Order: sequence, then C-alpha cells, then structure tokens
Amino acid sequence: MGKDMIYGIKTGDMAVFNNAYLNYHKPIYDFVFYKTQSDFIASEVVQLTFIRLWERRTALVDNLELNIQLFGMARQVMIDQLRKEATRFRYNQQSDQHPFTDNLMNMIESKDMLKQFEQEIAAMPPIRKTVFNLSRNNGLSYAEIAEIMDISTKTVESHIGKVLSRLKQYMFNILF
Repeated sequence: MGKDMIYGIKTGDMAVFNNAYLNYHKPIYDFVFYKTQSDFIASEVVQLTFIRLWERRTALVDNLELNIQLFGMARQVMIDQLRKEATRFRYNQQSDQHPFTDNLMNMIESKDMLKQFEQEIAAMPPIRKTVFNLSRNNGLSYAEIAEIMDISTKTVESHIGKVLSRLKQYMFNILF
C-alpha cells in the first residue's frame, strides 16, 4: 500500500492523494495537538502539510514509508506555524489567547542549541540517527520503530539511550 500510494501521489492521482488524506489527517492532527495543545495550530498544520505534500509530490522518496515522510513534513510545518505564532505574540502581546506561547518563546530562543543538537545527531551512525529521528521527529513508539526497521525494541531503546547520553554529555561540556 505504501509504495503504491507514493507512486500514485507522485504521478498526480487525486484519488490516491485523497485516500492518503483520509488515512493520515487524524494521526497528524493528534500528533500536532499533543505537541501544541492548540486546535487552531493542529488544524492549520494538517492543511498545510497536505498542501506541501501535493506541491512537493515529485520529490517523495520511493523507499521511505509515506507516513514517515508526512510526519516529517508535519513537524516542519508545525515549527513554521509556531514561529509565526511567536512573532504574532510579540507584536500583539496577547498571551492569554495562546497559553502555550511562553514555552514556545523559550523553545524558539534556544534554536541555536537545537541546531547544535542536530549537528551532533547528524554525526552519529546512520541507524542511530534514523531510530532517534523516527522517535523524536515522527513521534513513533519504540515498538513501531522496531517493526519498521526490523530490529528489537531493546535495540531501539539502546540507540535512543546512546543518543540521549551523547546529547547530555554535549550539554555538560557547554555548560561547564
């Protein structure tokens, strides 16, 4: 189903695209709502993610599951939307309308640290990077990652532990 769906979307088949929307709009909404606690942001991200999917359909990767690619797009769209909300907040100073904005401001202000973390992760072995990205960026459980990558959940847990350990060490070296 996954590769056929990717092929259909890449070739502009609207029925396949609509099917992808029906299958994935709720999981994406739930993922974004969990992260932001905002119905508005979650709804916007779902719509913009599928617009992005259609606009960039020819760039889809054939051998990577559609859900992984969609959640990656959704994550990036969510970050973009949160940045817009933060900018809007700075100008309007209406924090009571968006209670998550204070945490968002801290998150955006630490984007330099996040870039450093991304560089640290990029330097890790490929399987460790993939496991970590599937967990943190796509919100997949250890069991889902284990199934996708055909490895044990203990192996997934080990990779995640090693990434987190390396990031903690990196932070320790910066702070002390």
